[in-house]
Amino acid sequence: MSDRFHQPIDAAKVPRFAGHATFMRLPAVSSAAGLDIALVGIPWDGGTTNRAGARHGPREVRNYSSLMRSNHHVFRTEPYKVANIADVGDVAVNPIDLLDGLKLIESGISEIVAQGALPLSVGGDHLTTLPVLRAVASKGPLGLIHFDAHSDTNDTYFGNNPYTHGTPFRRAIEEKLLDPQRVVQIGIRGSIYEPHEHDWALQQGIRIIYMEEFAERGPNAVMAEARSIVGDLPTYVTFDIDSIDPSMAPGTGTPEIGGFTTREAQQMLRLLDGLNLVGADVVEVSPPFDLGGMTSIVGATMVFELMCVMARQVERNRK
Repeated sequence: MSDRFHQPIDAAKVPRFAGHATFMRLPAVSSAAGLDIALVGIPWDGGTTNRAGARHGPREVRNYSSLMRSNHHVFRTEPYKVANIADVGDVAVNPIDLLDGLKLIESGISEIVAQGALPLSVGGDHLTTLPVLRAVASKGPLGLIHFDAHSDTNDTYFGNNPYTHGTPFRRAIEEKLLDPQRVVQIGIRGSIYEPHEHDWALQQGIRIIYMEEFAERGPNAVMAEARSIVGDLPTYVTFDIDSIDPSMAPGTGTPEIGGFTTREAQQMLRLLDGLNLVGADVVEVSPPFDLGGMTSIVGATMVFELMCVMARQVERNRK
C-alpha cells in the first residue's frame, strides 16, 4: 500500500532550499481524491480586527515545513508510509468581501471532505475555522479541542458585526456545528474587554482551562481531562499559534505573554493520539510580525505533529 502513497522530495537529492515550496515537500495535487489527509492553505485574514498579516501564513509555513523530516521520533511513525498525504494548494478566498470569503472557504473544504480526505488546514486568522467547521460538521455537532490564548466566543465587534477572529466559536455553537458540552479550550489568558467576557461560553458548558490552571496541573493531566470531555465521538482540533508564548512565536496578530512553551505544545498534540479526529488546523501565523522565521517553523512543526496523529488514526482505521 505505502508504495502507492505520495512521498516527500528526498533532501539528499534536492536540497531543502530548492524546488517549489509545498507542505512537507509533498507533491502538489489539484484534488483530494485518493488522499487520506489533505494539507491545505487558507490565505485569508478578513476577520482580523487589529494586526493583519495572517493571510501570508500558509506560504511561509510551506517554506519552513521543508525542515520537517519523514519520521516522528517519539511515535516511531513514518506518516507517508501509513497514509496518503499531499498538498492540495490553497482554497479560493476573497480578500475584500468577508461573507463571500467565508463561503469560498467552506466550499473548498467541503470538496475535500466529499472526496474522503481529512482536512489539515493552515490559516489565516481564526475566523477561517468557522467555515471549515461548516464543512466537516455535516453529520452533526462535533467536539472541539481548542488551543489558544483567547476564547474567541465574543458576540459582535464594531457595532453588530458577528464575524471576526474573536467570534468563530460562538457562531459555531449557535449554528450547532459544535456540542458545547464537548468543547475544551486550553491556555486562555491575558487581559479581556470586560469582567464577564467568558460567561456566555461557560454558560454553554464549554470547559475553559486558563493558563494559570494549566501551569499548576501540567500537560498530562490537562490532556487527560480534554480527552475525557470529547470522548470517542468525532472531534476537531484547532491550534492558534498565539497559544505559544510570543518569546517563541512572535509572528502573530494578537500576542499574549505567558503562553505554552513549544515543548508543552508538542506534548499536548501528541496526547491527541487515539481520538476520533475529523480534521485540524493551525492558524494565526502572521509572517509580517515574525522574527527570523521563528513562528513559521513553530507552525510547521505543529502541523507535522497533527499530521502524524492523523496518520496514525488512518493506519488504525485500515486494520
